[in-house]
Formats: sequence, structure tokens, C-alpha cells
Amino acid sequence: MAAVLRNAKARRTAVTGLSILGVALAYWAGGKLGLLAQVVVGGIHVTPLWPPTGVAVAGLLLFGLRVWPGIALGALLVISGFGALTPASFGIAAGSTLAPVVAALLLTRVDFRVELDRLRDGVALVFLGALASTLVSATVACLVLVADDALAVDQFWPAWTAWWTGDAMGVLVVAPLLLALYGARMPRDVPLLRWVEGLALLVITGGVVVVVTHSPLSLLFLVFPVVMWAALRFQLLGAAPCALVVSVFAVPAAIHHTGPFAGHSVLATMVVLQALNGVAALTGLLLAAVTTERDNTLRTIEQACVALAEVVNRLAPGEANHSWPPPDGDGRHGD
Repeated sequence: MAAVLRNAKARRTAVTGLSILGVALAYWAGGKLGLLAQVVVGGIHVTPLWPPTGVAVAGLLLFGLRVWPGIALGALLVISGFGALTPASFGIAAGSTLAPVVAALLLTRVDFRVELDRLRDGVALVFLGALASTLVSATVACLVLVADDALAVDQFWPAWTAWWTGDAMGVLVVAPLLLALYGARMPRDVPLLRWVEGLALLVITGGVVVVVTHSPLSLLFLVFPVVMWAALRFQLLGAAPCALVVSVFAVPAAIHHTGPFAGHSVLATMVVLQALNGVAALTGLLLAAVTTERDNTLRTIEQACVALAEVVNRLAPGEANHSWPPPDGDGRHGD
């Protein structure tokens, strides 16, 4: 018996260790992708979309708080790419670790479900997981940079705003996608037209974003019907990739000041970009949650009707075979 317990404990330890390593590598990979698009705000380099924060939140929600060392390790790996680690590096890594932990604790407190199959789950992820918890990482990072003389005091709020929105967008765009992929259950017999429609959605989304981000006209709103189409037809598994596509194509356009982003200051450009990314992700996430909740409610009603018909059949054999609801005329029950 003792040997069995030791083996079970060893397996749990191994699984936890692999989970921590996996989160660290995913965080580092997300950081490498995020650093491909940088802007300078207040003399420091920030990213309009920071995927590692979304990776961290999703990892904690899926594997539990025990994988938090993976976030810290991943953050240090990313920071080490800029040079030797300093006390400021560990301070920034601590803030980057604490924010996702706060998000996971807040979401757990409100009974969040990773399936995102209720409207309340979508709202909780937006306001608690993305907007509230990332206040921690932005505040800690900017305070550390000010204390390290890497950021001027008068540039604190511009840098803080850019850092916060980058982290928040990472949660809004990346975390739902990872949660959707983790919980995806692909039916065996998916019609070919369904696959074609899904691929067409991604292609159309990319095409629309390319057009509106290179047009001198303000046509950014054209991306929203496509995101809504994806949410209504494919729920989170369709809305999350489309929201990611919007961000992937919009961020470079904003950095290079093309199309509707031309002629604006860095701050104004970031405001427009984050408004686009945030509203696209928010629209897709909440509409997908509402659609999934509606479908689940309909299935529950159908199952209840079937169960009720079985009960009626046992109590009054033959009655359950009549059509339901009863037809008008002779088959209609009197008041």
C-alpha cells in the first residue's frame, strides 16, 4: 500500500513538473511572438498585445495554481533576452506572475467555468480576468522601472496605460482561444460544408482586416459582422480565432501607421488599436457565451421533455406516443 501511495505521489509530482515546464515554454514562446510588434511609450518598449498573460491565465485555469512557478520562469526567460537579469527583472517577473494568479483567484471565487458556456463566465473573464487583474502587472512593472530610473516619473501614466492594455488584450484575445482549443470536442461526422464555412470565416476575417487597415477611410467597424457570424455559428471555437486574426493583422498596421492609423500620435494610435481589439474580442466572447448558453438550455428542455414522456408512458402506456404538443381540435386538452 505504501508503495502504491509513493508511486501515485511520484506521478503527481511528475505531472506537476511537466505542467510547470509546459507553461514556462508556452509563456516564453508567447513572449517571443509578442515582441515582434513593439512600440516605444515613455522611453520603454511595450507591446500592444502581450500573449503570455493570456497563456498564464489559461494555464492557471486549466492546471491549477500549482503551475505558477512556470509563469515566473517563463517571465524570467523572456526578460533574460534583453540582457543580464537584475533586481528590476525579478520585480517585473513577480508582477507578471502575480497578475494571472489574481485573475485565477478572482475567477475561481465567482465559480468561473473554463467552457465559457454562460454569459456570466464571459463577463467575468473580461472584467476580472482581463481588466482588473492586469492592473497588478502594469502597476508593479512601472513602479519598478521608475525606481530603477528606466522610466521617467512624468511618463509613468502613458507607460502604465500601454502596459495595462497590452496585458489585458493578451487575456481577452489569447486566453479564450486556448480554453476553446483545450475543451474542443470535434464530432466524428462533421459535414464538409461546415469545414468550408469555418475556413472561409478565417480567410474572410483576415481579408477584411487587411482591407480596412490599409484603407484611408475609417472602416474598422466592418470586422464586427464577421466576428458575430463566427460567434453565432461556431460559438467560442469560431469567435476566438477570428478575434486573434483581427489583432494579428491590426497590430502591425497600427505600428506602421497605415490606413486609419496614419497621422496620429502613438498614444492616439494605441487607443484606436486597443478599442478595435477589445471590442472585437468582447463582441465575439460574449455573443459566443450567450449562444452556447441558449443551446445548452434548449438541450436541457429537450431532455426534460423526453424524460417526462418516458414517465407518462410508464404511467399511461401509449399516451406518450401521441404527438407533442397536442394538435388542435379533438386532440387538444380542455382548459
